[in-house]
Amino acid sequence: MYFLMVCCHHDGMDEKREAVRGEHKKWVVSGGEGSAIVLIGSATLGPDGKANGNFGVLEAKDGASARAFAEGDPYNHAGIVSAIEITPLPDTFQAHRISEPMTKPET
Repeated sequence: MYFLMVCCHHDGMDEKREAVRGEHKKWVVSGGEGSAIVLIGSATLGPDGKANGNFGVLEAKDGASARAFAEGDPYNHAGIVSAIEITPLPDTFQAHRISEPMTKPET
């Protein structure tokens, strides 16, 4: 199943977000220790052009696994995330158009 994950961040988190970014990237690449595959994701920007959150298109076995991925993110553990929204995508979602997932399978 595919899900859209949107995480809103508290205001004034630029320095903290930068300090945790490396851990966050490792989490994404690991797929949250296997809870999800991140097909694509990025920061979101507010009207001022500064980061105010992040999003990802996830492949997970169910909504609980997608939420576990979002809640386990170091950004969330560091208190940066103010809200998490997980939205299921339809069966017609064309994941094949995303050529290279961000999560790397273990070899």
